[in-house]
Amino acid sequence: MENSQDLCSTEGDGDGRKDVASTSYTTACVGAAYRLFGRQESMHNCLGGGQAADVLLWKRGRVSFGTIIVSTVSWLVFERSGLSFLSVCADILLILVVLLFLRANYAVYRNKQLQTLPELVLSEEMVNNAAASFRVKINNVLLMAHDITLGKDFRLFFKVVVCLWLFSVIGSFFSFFTLAYIGSILSITLPALYSKHEETVDGYCGKIHRQFSKHYKIVDEGVFNRLPRNVPKDKDS
Repeated sequence: MENSQDLCSTEGDGDGRKDVASTSYTTACVGAAYRLFGRQESMHNCLGGGQAADVLLWKRGRVSFGTIIVSTVSWLVFERSGLSFLSVCADILLILVVLLFLRANYAVYRNKQLQTLPELVLSEEMVNNAAASFRVKINNVLLMAHDITLGKDFRLFFKVVVCLWLFSVIGSFFSFFTLAYIGSILSITLPALYSKHEETVDGYCGKIHRQFSKHYKIVDEGVFNRLPRNVPKDKDS
């Protein structure tokens, strides 16, 4: 990446070679500058930079491998055993409650002192922050639904229709637990693979993005721009 940037800043010598070199160097710079999802930070910082990012990037290999094992066992239990989700959760909680109750009474019977368990308390600040974030997301979804219903944004309507159609097609082949399992496996493997082969993936994605942008521009100029639009009037805030 440093070599490509140096090549971009270097001026070519000669008459004919200058134009050819500048064109090739510009192409290299565009491919090198492209980042997947338009990110500007490292992959670790984009994932939050905490322990969850370490697990997703396999910096804590045992925890990452354990996550895959737990996800696989959970999928086999819910999908292959034929048991319902409510039944399995109730059975697990029942076993935990019985074991903890017997452990506490056994310690009292043997005159042993149990280790103090940490109190799990949700602070008011945490609840308020979660509620505020959830409220903003819900309002954005309602605003999108309002614009689609009134026909104000055809592009948004088109994107929502395509996404819902894709979800419908995918849901017809897989159950909810299978989709959740696939999502868990992809979330624990794809970030690590992308972080390992970052430059190669960004290069190919940059080429695909440029080709897609060209075709989208043609469709946008030929179809979307000819559709009537209802421009909303600005309201006094």
